[in-house]
Amino acid sequence: MTSHPADMTKDLRDTDLDDPTLDGILARTWETPRGFYGWLATVDHKMVGRRYIVTAFVFLALAGLAALAMRLQLSVPENSLMGPDLYNQLFSMHGTTMMFLFAVPVMEAVAVYLVPLMVGTRNIAFPRLNAFSYWVYLFGGAMIWIAFAFNTGAENGWFSYVPLAGPEFSFGKRSDFWAQMVTFTEVSALAVAVSLIATIFKQRAPGMSLDRIPLFVWAMLVTSFAIMFAMPAVMISSTMLILDRLVGTQFFNPAEGGDPLLWQHLFWFFGHPEVYIIFIPATGMVSAIVPTFCQRPIFGYQALVLALIAIGFLSFGLWVHHMFATGLPQLGESFFTASSMLIAIPSGIQIFCWIATLWLGRPILKTPLLFVLGFIFTFVIGGLTGVMVASVPLDLQVHDTYFVVAHFHYVLIGGAVFPLLSAIYYWFPKISGRMLDERLGRWNFWLAVIGFNAAFFPMHLLGLEGMPRRVYTYPAASGWGEVNLFISLMSVVFAASFAVLGWNVVRSLRHGIVAGPNPWNAGTLEWAAPSPPPPYNFLRIPYASHREPLWNDRDSLPVVSGLRVDARELLSGSLAEATPELRESSVDNSIWPLLAAIATTAAFVGSIFTPSAVVWGGLLAAIPLIAWFWPKGNPEDEE
Repeated sequence: MTSHPADMTKDLRDTDLDDPTLDGILARTWETPRGFYGWLATVDHKMVGRRYIVTAFVFLALAGLAALAMRLQLSVPENSLMGPDLYNQLFSMHGTTMMFLFAVPVMEAVAVYLVPLMVGTRNIAFPRLNAFSYWVYLFGGAMIWIAFAFNTGAENGWFSYVPLAGPEFSFGKRSDFWAQMVTFTEVSALAVAVSLIATIFKQRAPGMSLDRIPLFVWAMLVTSFAIMFAMPAVMISSTMLILDRLVGTQFFNPAEGGDPLLWQHLFWFFGHPEVYIIFIPATGMVSAIVPTFCQRPIFGYQALVLALIAIGFLSFGLWVHHMFATGLPQLGESFFTASSMLIAIPSGIQIFCWIATLWLGRPILKTPLLFVLGFIFTFVIGGLTGVMVASVPLDLQVHDTYFVVAHFHYVLIGGAVFPLLSAIYYWFPKISGRMLDERLGRWNFWLAVIGFNAAFFPMHLLGLEGMPRRVYTYPAASGWGEVNLFISLMSVVFAASFAVLGWNVVRSLRHGIVAGPNPWNAGTLEWAAPSPPPPYNFLRIPYASHREPLWNDRDSLPVVSGLRVDARELLSGSLAEATPELRESSVDNSIWPLLAAIATTAAFVGSIFTPSAVVWGGLLAAIPLIAWFWPKGNPEDEE
C-alpha cells in the first residue's frame, strides 16, 4: 500500500459534492466489473464475505449428510448398512469438514463481511490477500471432497492420529489428501487473520478509540491473534506427517527415534485453541445482539473485553487435557486440570454480563435473541461437562466414550452454531436488504433446540454406560439399541431445523419484507450504511463519538471528509485513538489472486504424487505472484 499525507488537497474530494453526485462517483470508483470476469476478480470484502458464508454452509450440509448417514448406521445394533471402511471415511470427513471447513471459516467469513462496516471503513486491508484466501479455502475443501468421491477420503478422524495415519497403517493417498487439506485451510485462515488485524488496528473510523470498538470486533481481533499463534502448529504437524509418508522421514516412528506423542502435542496445541477460535467470535456475536434487543448498552464492557483477551491467552494452556490417558506425569496433569478449570472464569464473566444486560433491559423476544437464550442454556451444560472431563479420574473413565462426543457437541454447537444462527437472523437484513420470516424463524429455533438436546444429551448416558466412540456398530446384548434409535430420530429433527433455515433464506431473498438501513434500531456503525451496503460502504466516513454512535447521535451521525472520490482511498489512523494520520490507497479488482490460488493448488495436489511438483508448482505460482505485486504506476493499483 502507498500512503499520502492526510492534508493533501489536490484531486477530486468529497468536500464540495452533494450526495447524489458523490454517490455516482464513488459507485463508479469502487464498483466490481459486471460479468464473469468481474465475479472472479472482485476484491470487495462484502462479495468475498458472502462467498465465504455460502461456501461454508455448503460444507456444513455435506458434513451434516455424513452425520445423518452415520446415525442411520448406528440406529440399530449389528447394522450392515455400511462397512467399517466407509464408516471411517464418513466419520473422518464429518469431523474434518466441521472443524476445518465450516466452524473456523464461517466465523472469519462473517468478520470479513462485517468488520470493515463495523469500524467504518470502505474495504478490508489487503483486499487481494483476502480474495486469495477464499480461493485457497474453496480449492482445499473441494479437493478433499472430490477425493472422498473417489474413495480416497480421510479415514483416521479429524485429528488423524499417528501411527494410524502413518505409512505403516494408512495406505494409499487418503491421509496425504487430509494433510494437504489442512495446509490449505490454515493458509486461508492466516491470510484472513492478517487482513482483519490490519483493518482493526489502522482503518477504524475517526473517534473509534480502543474503548469504543464494538465487542464483535474485539472478539475477532483476539481470534485473529489466536489463529496466528495456533495455526502454524498444525501446519507443521501435517507437513511432518506427509514427509513421513512421502519422503521417508521418521518424525513419528518410535523405532527410528520419533515419537507418536509429538503429533498429539503439536496437534492439540492447535486443536484446543481452535475450540476458542470458534467460540470467541460467537461470544462477540452475542455481545452485539443482546444490547440491540434490550435497547441498552451492554453491561460490563471492560469486563467483557478483558474476558475475551483472557480466554484467548488461557486457551493456549489447555491442550494436554486431551492427553490425560497417555501416561503423563501427575504434576503435569494437575497443572492442566487447573488451567482447564480456570478458563471457565472469564467464560462465566461473559455469561453474567449478558444476563445482567437482559435483566436491566426490556428484552424483545425476536428470533435472534431466542437463539442467544438457547446458546446460553446449551453452552452452560457443555461448560459443566467440560469442567468434569478436566478432572483426571473422571476423564480416564469416560475417555473415548460417547460422553466426550456429547460434551464437545454441546460446546461447539451450543457455543458456536446457535450464536451463528442468531447472527444470521440479525445481520441477514444488512446483507440482503430483506428480513427473514419471523414465524419460520421460531420454527427453526424450536426444532434446533429440541432436536439438538434430544439427540445429544442421551449420549452422556451412553458414554457412562460404556459405549465407545468411533465404532461403526455394536452388539445387541449391549442394551444401547433403543437409545441410539432415539438419538438417530432426533438427529433428523435437528437436521430439519436447517432445512427450515434454508427455506427461510431462499423465500426471504425474493419475498421478504424490505429491511431499511437499521430495522433493529441497533447502535453500531454497520447499521449506518444502506442495506445492502453499496460498493463503497459509506457515502462519507462516519465519526464514532460513542460505543453505540447511532444511539448517541440519533438525529445526525457526524462524518469526516477530505478523501478522494475518483480513486480508491481509505483513511488510516493511530492505533489507540484512531486519530487520522494517512490517506491509504486501496487496490483495484484483480484476477491474479485467483490465478495464484490455482497455481498453489496445483503445487500442493501435485506434491501428493511426486516431490518434483513442489519445484515446478513453486515456479508456476511465482508467475501470478509477480504479476500480482508488479508496480502498475498508479498508487491505487499498488499494495
